[in-house]
Amino acid sequence: MSRPPRRETEPLETNERIPVGIGIVCWAVALIVLLILRDRLPGAHEWWIWTCVAGIGGGLFGYFYIPYVRRKRGI
Repeated sequence: MSRPPRRETEPLETNERIPVGIGIVCWAVALIVLLILRDRLPGAHEWWIWTCVAGIGGGLFGYFYIPYVRRKRGI
């Protein structure tokens, strides 16, 4: 018994900037919390602050790079 051929499906239209924006907001909230609690952080854990800064920076890069990629691909 053979299977019927699969139909090609069209890709879904999505807005990739929404999850990137949510990620940036989450990193920003984490950064604010860490800055408020900075005095309570052990010295070995201050790198968490820079991780949040890097997350925000990477997210901002992606947020503004996504439209460029979409235009290049003709999406």
